Amino acid sequence: MGPGFHFAPEGVSLAAAALVVAASFFTAALTAAFGLGGGLGLLAVMSALFPAAAVIPIHGAAQLGANSSRLFLQRRTVVWPIVFWFALGGIVGAAIGARLYVALPEAALKAGVGAFVLYAVWGPKPKGFAPGRKSFAATGAVAAFLTMFFGATGPITASMLGTTKLDRLQIVSTHAACMVIQHAMKTLAFGALGFAFAAWVPLILAILAAGFLGSWLGTRLLRAMPDNRFRAGFRAVLTFFGLYLILTAALSALRTG
Repeated sequence: MGPGFHFAPEGVSLAAAALVVAASFFTAALTAAFGLGGGLGLLAVMSALFPAAAVIPIHGAAQLGANSSRLFLQRRTVVWPIVFWFALGGIVGAAIGARLYVALPEAALKAGVGAFVLYAVWGPKPKGFAPGRKSFAATGAVAAFLTMFFGATGPITASMLGTTKLDRLQIVSTHAACMVIQHAMKTLAFGALGFAFAAWVPLILAILAAGFLGSWLGTRLLRAMPDNRFRAGFRAVLTFFGLYLILTAALSALRTG
């Protein structure tokens, strides 16, 4: 390490950087085991410790790495046709999100995502609803658009995959592939918009290494888990984060109201 080497960029203490690296391990393990939850958990930690302007871009880069490792470990069970339609819609959503100013406040976006997740898990399905090309493309477009402003939209994709008849390994691995595409689009978009990723490279690499180890552990837990237990845990994690989003939206609205 030369005198010019800095593990953490300016404005981020070594303690904060270490906490985020540790959080990357645990949240990646959670996501690998249940298919979701880690992205929102890591976003919450980063929001508390990183400069506000860096949270969404760095979270996107970290999630790109974490989901890439999860995809590599679980690649044999990915349902690629779903990923294709998700990606097609995601291109449209990311392109619009990179160019438009969103008039809705962040609290409204959070509450909307939380309500959607809870409805998808517990609400009655619309008459004639069936997962398919249109629903996966629409999910990709909406998730890619919202992730430019909100950050962690994995529960949107997970709730759609939860309506399919896929088994637990297919759900988690297909979700990983969809998230790799979404976060890659977001990272490229922020790079094009001028975010200076270079100063964050050492910390991002440490976050990615911790995320890989967490994904490895979570994948082992997933393979050992009975399918009925996974389904129950999957619904519980979705419900928790749906309620979490609505609660944080309400608290944010109260603070600014």
